[in-house]
Amino acid sequence: MSTVIAGLNGLRKGRKDQVDFEAMWVMAAKAGYTLAFEDLVTRNENRIYRLALNITQNQEDAEDLLQDTFIEAQEHFHELRGGASFSTWLVQICIRKALQKFWERELNWIGLDEPVECNDDLVPNEMADWGDCPEKHYAKSDLNRILSEAISKLSLIHRIVFLLRDVESFSTVEIADLLGLSVQGTRSCLLRARLDVRGYLNRYFNQKIRADSKCADSAEEGREEDARTMAKTAAA
Repeated sequence: MSTVIAGLNGLRKGRKDQVDFEAMWVMAAKAGYTLAFEDLVTRNENRIYRLALNITQNQEDAEDLLQDTFIEAQEHFHELRGGASFSTWLVQICIRKALQKFWERELNWIGLDEPVECNDDLVPNEMADWGDCPEKHYAKSDLNRILSEAISKLSLIHRIVFLLRDVESFSTVEIADLLGLSVQGTRSCLLRARLDVRGYLNRYFNQKIRADSKCADSAEEGREEDARTMAKTAAA
């Protein structure tokens, strides 16, 4: 028990040190230390790129969005409030730039504040049976790819809400404020997104289970046929 407590304390200390380090680098950057800002960018580049790629589903658009995010961050760095998280601020900029960039392409706000009807057709009574836990049969990279495919099927606004809540861990209130939605509208978007992702995963893993079952049946039939052939040969 003491070992577990010590480990948790070390983890909390590590997180606190990381936050303190970012705060010190922000202070140094605001004081004109250019390398401090460059280091902050480097430390957050991969995270923002993954977010941009998940939003845009296109490498070229993701790279443009990444560049736009850091350009705006540099131009408005003086506006970052003291004590605010630089990484969280970058995520907010990335989302705003994405909304501006893709507004006319596919974003449609109509009806987003309407509550999602949670009837029996929309919300399954129970999760579909995926057989053995998928983690036992798929590498982490494969699971990430499958989840990314599920997220890519969402509309832009549902994709953004899903990513902010379930990947970036923003609160519902923070998401509503960032996107200009009501809290209820945000919750409806999140519910719809989660159901769509779950539905995609249900179909994907159930198809895989059926395919594996067919392969197993074919293999069994082949073994039985081989056994019959050997028996006929022996009898002759």
